[in-house]
Amino acid sequence: MIMAMGAWGQRWLEAQLSMKNLDPSLLMWDMRRNLNPDPLPPHRVTIQFLYQDVTRGRAKWWVVIDKSGEGGVVDLCRKAPGYDVDLYVVSDLRSMTAIWMGLMTVQEALDAGKLRLTGSRQLQGSMQTWLGLSVFADEPKRVSA
Repeated sequence: MIMAMGAWGQRWLEAQLSMKNLDPSLLMWDMRRNLNPDPLPPHRVTIQFLYQDVTRGRAKWWVVIDKSGEGGVVDLCRKAPGYDVDLYVVSDLRSMTAIWMGLMTVQEALDAGKLRLTGSRQLQGSMQTWLGLSVFADEPKRVSA
């Protein structure tokens, strides 16, 4: 039932409406839950997200992916985990949410200057794949965006 409601919302609600009350915590937890570690290197990877338009205490997030154990582990941190950062992702919350929802691609955000990536070229080039979009991102829109 919940999945059907989510698919309905993605299909029929205007994108502008769903982009009004954004929450970096919800976005980051959903991204952590759906991240695809397969295209990432076999060693521990640390990615820092910085949302330039969010209050200081909620602007920085770290995702740590460690594929060395069975199945691998994806952790989300609100404080620096103490590892070297492999990729810095700088964006505004609205643009990252649009990428996550499938309303904009990583490349479109880069081209528009709404996303800046610094660090590992491999991680930059495969971000669209490892980011693991929202489960509703592929749902076709029936209303104008």
